[in-house]
Amino acid sequence: MRRLFVGLVCVLIGVGVQMVHSASLTSSPGRPEAVFLNRHLTFLAISVVCGFAASVLPAALLRQNATRLLVVLVLLLVAVLIPGVGTRVNGAQRWLRLGGMSLQPSELGRIILPIFAAKTLTDIRSGTGFSLRTLPRTLLPLLIVLPLVVTEPDLGATVFLAVGYVAALFIGGWPLRYFVGCTVLTLPAAVSLLALKSYQMKRITGFMAAWQDLSLAPWQIRQSLMSLGSGGLEGTGIGGGWQKLSYLPEANTDFVFAVIGEELGLSGTLAVVIIWMGVFLTGRAVMRPLRRDSFEWILGSTLVIQIVLQALANVAVVTAMVPPKGVPHPFISYGGTNLLVNIVSVGLIVGLSRQRPVPDGPTAEERQTDAERAKQLNSDESLCQPC
Repeated sequence: MRRLFVGLVCVLIGVGVQMVHSASLTSSPGRPEAVFLNRHLTFLAISVVCGFAASVLPAALLRQNATRLLVVLVLLLVAVLIPGVGTRVNGAQRWLRLGGMSLQPSELGRIILPIFAAKTLTDIRSGTGFSLRTLPRTLLPLLIVLPLVVTEPDLGATVFLAVGYVAALFIGGWPLRYFVGCTVLTLPAAVSLLALKSYQMKRITGFMAAWQDLSLAPWQIRQSLMSLGSGGLEGTGIGGGWQKLSYLPEANTDFVFAVIGEELGLSGTLAVVIIWMGVFLTGRAVMRPLRRDSFEWILGSTLVIQIVLQALANVAVVTAMVPPKGVPHPFISYGGTNLLVNIVSVGLIVGLSRQRPVPDGPTAEERQTDAERAKQLNSDESLCQPC
């Protein structure tokens, strides 16, 4: 099952290489598309090396360094916001330039935050147990990281980081009453974020208008739906699409799924969706032998869900099921930090699934139950003593 999981991911990566090359074609073929392909292959090579390294990391090492990784993430997010250090593109300051490479620190949070959440949950469960006193310790990473990402601004990354962290808490058995309480307290702040920028509200209103009159829809949505519709059942063939020629924006990144729909047709898009279903099922299957309260189970399951959710979000944006937002398609969109994070996540999933975690010791509830049993046993023995 582990080999099947990795094999399905490799199929998606292969599709990505082909579609990045095809989606980067212009009306004047030549150097530009070769540049995109060469850069993507470079990103892919670096990502595969890092993913292999992640697959051999001991889970204990990740757990011991969870706090250090969180500190590094916070420092990188602060560095991005410093003028002259972070790079501003289209009004957003989200990248760090390192020579000819760029790094988006918020993407690293999709790995670091689940690691910290898994460590925190296992430590609390093996210690005092869940209580109100453990709430600050559990929620502190979100209170530090999310405001920094919002300031960039990057509302999409903020939502993804929050969803990933909440998924880790849910998988780790965080009490439901805390979810309800935190949702009630944070809901006003979440709603207010949507009203911070006029362009964000414009995206939402444009999305609503698209379902009433397509001519009122945002340009990206109109071109995306036209690409999907023009492909028909079998598509125009690899390289035969027209929408990518200056009509479809971000054709090799956020809207590469629309290019698949135009050039491979409905059969191609359905094949990609089926492969993603296989990735989800095999990813969950490789984690099944692990203990449900272990660090390995919480982290591995969260990473599987995060990758699939990102793919689902990209398809939903391209098909106008949700308001438009820049969401790359994992393994298929043009490479960068997102490709690196996703392949490293796969490496971590493979490595975690190989390990058999040592029991963390009895939880607070188990110790209390054992104490009550011992007390009852002593009481029973005293009744059996002769007068």
